[in-house]
Amino acid sequence: MAYEERETGSLIGSDKVEGTAVYGADSQRIGSIERVMIDKVSGQVAYAVLGFGGFLGIGDDHYPLPWQSLKYDTNLGGYITGITENRLTGAPKYSNDSRWNWSDPSVARSVDDYYAAFRLREPAPVTRQNPR
Repeated sequence: MAYEERETGSLIGSDKVEGTAVYGADSQRIGSIERVMIDKVSGQVAYAVLGFGGFLGIGDDHYPLPWQSLKYDTNLGGYITGITENRLTGAPKYSNDSRWNWSDPSVARSVDDYYAAFRLREPAPVTRQNPR
């Protein structure tokens, strides 16, 4: 049986992403990634579904997060997002008792619109002026 590398410096297997902790803007753990949703045509990860709430996975709500809103933090050992646990209360979500229609463009748009304000942005490069 061939050995398959599930994680390298810049690549990670989907099975290792699932279950990874997600931390909010305040570095507090808000849940974990249940699954990733991959665009069939481009092959790019479009969303990560965050499991939050409940107890031991029972009664969790499922929050689709745009993949771009997450950044891996090596110090935390998980993904960090620009949203806090308190801001999840108004976020688009579904429960185990409800269906989520991924094929409805308005559903994806509601997720993207909600999280647009919370995306982590890379810090602007520091520019130094030459002293005269």
